Amino acid sequence: MKKNRTDHSNSRRKFLKNSALAASSFMIVPRHVLGKGFIPPSDKLNIAGIGVGGMGAANLRNLAPTENIVALCDVDDAYAAKTYETYPNAKRHKDYRKMLEQQKDIDAVVIATPDHLHAVQTVAAMKAGKHVYVQKPLTYTLHEARELAKLAKAMPKIVTQMGNQGHSNDDARLINEIIAADMIGKVTEVHVWTNRPIWPQGIAFPTDAPATPLTLDWDLFLGPAQPRTYNPAYHPFKWRGWVDYGVGALGDMGAHLIDHPVWALGLGAPTHVEASSSQFNGQTYPVASIVYYDFAARGKMPAVRLTWYDGGLLPERPKELLPEEKIDRGGGVLYIGSKGKLMHDTYGSKPRLLPTTKMQDFKAPKQLFPRVGMSHERNWAEACKGNGKANCPFDYAGPLTETMLLGVMALRMPGQKLTWDSANMQFPGTPDLNQYVTRTYRSGFEL
Repeated sequence: MKKNRTDHSNSRRKFLKNSALAASSFMIVPRHVLGKGFIPPSDKLNIAGIGVGGMGAANLRNLAPTENIVALCDVDDAYAAKTYETYPNAKRHKDYRKMLEQQKDIDAVVIATPDHLHAVQTVAAMKAGKHVYVQKPLTYTLHEARELAKLAKAMPKIVTQMGNQGHSNDDARLINEIIAADMIGKVTEVHVWTNRPIWPQGIAFPTDAPATPLTLDWDLFLGPAQPRTYNPAYHPFKWRGWVDYGVGALGDMGAHLIDHPVWALGLGAPTHVEASSSQFNGQTYPVASIVYYDFAARGKMPAVRLTWYDGGLLPERPKELLPEEKIDRGGGVLYIGSKGKLMHDTYGSKPRLLPTTKMQDFKAPKQLFPRVGMSHERNWAEACKGNGKANCPFDYAGPLTETMLLGVMALRMPGQKLTWDSANMQFPGTPDLNQYVTRTYRSGFEL
């Protein structure tokens, strides 16, 4: 019997519907089919935050609109309370080791804990097959920075990113292009400054012994650090100035400031480093310091001396500035080339030629670096899903962190020009300083 037109149309619609459903089943593949580390672009990441009361909360806010926040881990329930309220459906943990062992739906981890915890938590997450976003500074020691770069190279399917968000800015790319276009000539001198520390430094250990808050697991805060009695002088936030937990002003802001000349000039490892500072008692970092880095010539690019200033110290005011123009005391970078000067603010923002009258007729050089068009966190998340690459992976962030930490180490031997043997990771002839290349880890928190 011959089908009528209506029967034929219904059959055709049914065929097209079934075909579309079949096609969609191939386009959207569940993550469990793809396996660990393989997440389809059409899917959302399941993200865990470790350290969610401070900067970690901001990182998660930038990720939450497009990803799933499934786990929150913090040693202090009171400090993390607002973040807990923001993501009521996320599972809560205090111990990152138990979280990684017990919660199997996690694809990626954001780590925003004190500096001394970064490496041990990052290694644990990577070995569990998780993509990782780690706040700056990447690590607490030189050895850890080298090891994380090695581990990332050995695990290429794991997407890594350090949280120096200025590395994703459009202005950062313009800086590179200005220098590549030879607009200021051969750069031989760079000055970098910050207003940090904005937390206590240059102080001694507290002598009082208040009770540990019931909301805080102090043992987990200590992690790999050696035992010490709790005191509010250390937590929250004030830990950054203490030698056992942070790496001071240079470790904090170097990733936002030194990053740009290291990137634009391809500086590599320094050959020498020398520091001077206000009094350093070995317990908290100095109130103010100056660090000199010497970098060797690279191909046609000449040797460079980079000078770091913190604690409110500033470089000499450029003579090209007009009387009403000021140096941003909050932080910035000044490049001195054979043809001119370039200055920008923290995070690579507002690059401008000096004198600034040159900017009236400024024509942007050829664009060599594609613009990112999204936050640093989103760039990482998209890379985790196979959409592009992370902007500041560990193969770049590791060496940058090493450069920052070399200056921190030089504070222990002020006034001495130290030779750095990068290949062997040591200052030749200075065993008293070489001991700080690595650290002793407390049992249960090894790297």
